[in-house]
Amino acid sequence: MLGIIAILLFLELAMKIQPLKCTGDEAIQIPQEWYQEGDLLIGGLVSHVQYMSPNVTFDKHPSEELVDFPFVVTKFYQHVLALAFAAKEINKDPDILPNITLGFHIYDSYSNALMTYRTTLDLLFKLHKIVPNYICGTEKKVMGIIGGMSPETSIRMAEILQLFKIPQISYGSFQLAATDESRFPPFYRMAPDEALQYKGLIQLLLYFGWKWVGLVIVDDKHGEHFLQTLEPMLSQNKICSEFTERIDRNLHSSEGLDLAERCLRHITLFTEKTANAVIIHGENTVFVWLASILQGTEFFLPTSLDSSQKISTPKMWITMAQNDFTLYSLQRAVDMQTFHGALSFSISTREPPGFQQFIQAITPSEASQDGFIRDFWNQAFCCSPPNNGVSQDEECTGEERLEDLIAPFFETRILGHSYSIYNAIYAVAQALKAAQTVRTYQKIQKDQGRSKIVEAWQLHSFLQRISFNNNAGDEIKLNERGALEDGFDIVNLVTFPNNSYINIPVGEIDSQRGTFLIHQDKIQWHHGFTQVPPPSLCNEPCPLGKRKNKIEGLKFCCYTCAPCPGKMISRQMDMENCDSCPEDQFPNEAHDECIPKTLHFLSFEEPLGITLVSLSLFFSLLTALVFIIFIKQRDTPIVKANNRNLTYLLLISLFLCFLCSFLFIGKPNRATCLLRQTNFGIIFSIAISSILAKTITVIIAFLASKPGSLFHKWVGQKLAYSIIWFCSFIQVTICAIWLSTSPPFPHLDMETLYGEMIVECHEGSIIMFYCVLGYMGLLALLSFTVAFLARKLPDSFNEAKFITFSMLVFCNVWLTFVPTYLSTKGKYMVAVEIFSILSSSASLLGCIFIPKIHIIILRPELNTREQLTHKK
Repeated sequence: MLGIIAILLFLELAMKIQPLKCTGDEAIQIPQEWYQEGDLLIGGLVSHVQYMSPNVTFDKHPSEELVDFPFVVTKFYQHVLALAFAAKEINKDPDILPNITLGFHIYDSYSNALMTYRTTLDLLFKLHKIVPNYICGTEKKVMGIIGGMSPETSIRMAEILQLFKIPQISYGSFQLAATDESRFPPFYRMAPDEALQYKGLIQLLLYFGWKWVGLVIVDDKHGEHFLQTLEPMLSQNKICSEFTERIDRNLHSSEGLDLAERCLRHITLFTEKTANAVIIHGENTVFVWLASILQGTEFFLPTSLDSSQKISTPKMWITMAQNDFTLYSLQRAVDMQTFHGALSFSISTREPPGFQQFIQAITPSEASQDGFIRDFWNQAFCCSPPNNGVSQDEECTGEERLEDLIAPFFETRILGHSYSIYNAIYAVAQALKAAQTVRTYQKIQKDQGRSKIVEAWQLHSFLQRISFNNNAGDEIKLNERGALEDGFDIVNLVTFPNNSYINIPVGEIDSQRGTFLIHQDKIQWHHGFTQVPPPSLCNEPCPLGKRKNKIEGLKFCCYTCAPCPGKMISRQMDMENCDSCPEDQFPNEAHDECIPKTLHFLSFEEPLGITLVSLSLFFSLLTALVFIIFIKQRDTPIVKANNRNLTYLLLISLFLCFLCSFLFIGKPNRATCLLRQTNFGIIFSIAISSILAKTITVIIAFLASKPGSLFHKWVGQKLAYSIIWFCSFIQVTICAIWLSTSPPFPHLDMETLYGEMIVECHEGSIIMFYCVLGYMGLLALLSFTVAFLARKLPDSFNEAKFITFSMLVFCNVWLTFVPTYLSTKGKYMVAVEIFSILSSSASLLGCIFIPKIHIIILRPELNTREQLTHKK
């Protein structure tokens, strides 16, 4: 049903804009022209001023055929005026071409290939019936051709003009496709090369962070060349294109129903596409297409929808210098505010003095030789000039002025392409002046009283190195590629309720320095954007602490956000990858900042450290108390019974064992790392060696008491001291080798604990560390074995059985120490070792000395020789 409504409404619209029909003598002559006589001629082929209807044929003289009234692109009429104004200025200036009047012929290409070829030949030979290479009855010569604005028109002209070596200067800003450009360009371009716009476009997108864009191009080889050039640049800068809309170059020639179908086919550009930034490349056809879509929505979408639902998504339009926001007279209903805030690249311009006055003086009566002005006036003001054979209601009042038109239909300020035409005329004039000067200097002979006119082909060498200042104060200079050596302005489109607009400069691209400058504070954005500058992304940017996670099957600009892994952060939005924190830092909970790690070691201030210090002090004092008691009771039988000196040595060793735990508490340094394990190993070896010596002494004493025993010569302290010295020497040797080869050293363990740095003593050589422990365990096992064998000796107070029990506890402690030590980290590993030292030392102290203290203090009656020698 919607399709039927669309067709009917468009038929109604088409009937209202049905072009006029003219026949016979009243027919509009094609090609249409504006000419001025002169000694030398400049031809101008302007593009897009008028579009012919599609049913024009060229098999007859134009005045004899049936021709539709052409649609006029009223805004581009300024191109015609700029050429005429420049020629008028040059003829008034006696310093440029004295004694020579510069004439011009201006034709329109009608954006048609056949008309382009025809008018180019007509410019050269000026005949209604074209006879190539034959000039009829005139000595006037064409010295240069200006045109066209598009690459298509320019290349078609060049195909003919290169044959006659006549200079051609195009006024459009475009880049020739690779197939069209040779080592030497086929024509000059009075506009900067479009390649500079590509770089500026990428910088613009990156500046505002627009990574998700749309592309609208004309469907021809130059549009494809634009895509082939731009898309790799987009990819290199991590920018994706959501869509590419291709517009038919001949959209203007479509019939009503076909035009409606084409426009509605692309309505999703406004309603469904998510890219806010849309790049427009091409000529006026693209903007006409966009305007047609907007105008079509007023007719073809359901009337139940309000305007905000019809075009609900504002866009950030970005146009190239070839495009302008131009409407046909039939598109007056288009709401220009849809394009408010657009950014455009524009050819840099300065207003030539007198140009405004020249435009304001233009009226149909003042331009009798202007073949464009009647059609322009008719469509610009919706009326016909006087004496045009129409009714008084349709006749103009004569008070119409160009400055009364709004910008989409005509601008009085000079346009970029008009400025290029103005400079092109001056370039030809300056080249002609230079050529004339050279000929005069060479004193060329005169022919029939007149100097020979410079040939057109001779101007090439002067145009290739042309450099001059125009009347507006700009330096005009071509580069080695034949393009204007200049930059581009970036302008911001600001619209008004009456559908007019102005372009406000907000930035520039400098071709000399390659700089890009933009003043964001000057930009006015579309009112529909809730955020400025508006984002143009496939999805919301990833917040801090997250990274992009690519989605299979979609472009790389579309992604999900994944949290950063455990030890990584992202400090910026939309990060591709997370960054690792330095070793001495770790991520916070949000994974957006690195926090310095805290030092992890067993300190004296924390509860665990205080507890272990308290236990160490308690057992040290207890050992000291036992030692004092034994000193005071040194003459009692129980003290003297088991080698008093070995007992003192054992108590001193145990005292030092308790104190050596202080080396394990506090922040490790080089000294404590060197001392803690070696001191612990040597002191414990001395203690266990003393126990072993005591046990062997008991056994030797028992065996020596038997008649005829050979062991009586071993009785005494010499054997005991030898055992202690030998056993301890082995441990000292192991420690010395350890310290000399791979000693322990302070070390920061960054990886084991999250958010903390373990300050530890690295053992240096783990093998040597376990050799110390292993040797100590071997001594303990030997002492346990000897004590176990001597536990049943028939003394009243046999110390061997207490040693057996103490060594059993000691061995159990250090057997459980190894797996526990290996399964803990940081300060808890140190605490396990301290606990093992304290518990094993306490077991020796308790099991060996508590029974003796009990007798000394509580049972002194048992501390007699008779009790000690009593046999069981």
